[in-house]
Amino acid sequence: MGVDAYKKTRVQRNVQRKVTSTNLYLKLLIKLYKFLARRTDSNFNATILRRLQQTRTARYPISVSRLVKQINTAKDKTRTLVVVGTVTDDVRLLTVPKINVCALRFTETARKRILAAGGKVLTFDQLAQQNPTGTGTILLRGPRVREELKHFGRAAGLPGSHAKPYVSHTARRGKGAR
Repeated sequence: MGVDAYKKTRVQRNVQRKVTSTNLYLKLLIKLYKFLARRTDSNFNATILRRLQQTRTARYPISVSRLVKQINTAKDKTRTLVVVGTVTDDVRLLTVPKINVCALRFTETARKRILAAGGKVLTFDQLAQQNPTGTGTILLRGPRVREELKHFGRAAGLPGSHAKPYVSHTARRGKGAR
């Protein structure tokens, strides 16, 4: 007798997105955007909620120079740039134009430079009051660059693999000339 494969062999995962962070502000933001995602028709709030629930290593930082590059290519220069992550300073950028940025965290120098240029630095609860549906915003993410990601994938050395091998320095220790 064969096994009836219809709804018998497939196992569905019921993953509960529960934040383990002890940050109370983050938990309040998740409550707020959970409500907004449920009560508004915009996908913006659902996307913000999903990114708020990510781990901190998945919330990649973005530099001020990348924000400036994005606002320069935008048709409307008064739009608010939204980043669920950290905004960092870039010393290579000499002048910062007037930009409106909403982010979870800012480095001190990035915040000072944006405010000195006449821009606005918003928190997510202020953004929810001003733009509950996300109109007039540009949602951004930082570049996904982490050393660990270079090692992911098919095992290093196998055909078609581009994973970086883990090489310890102890393995090289005995390779000196004798």
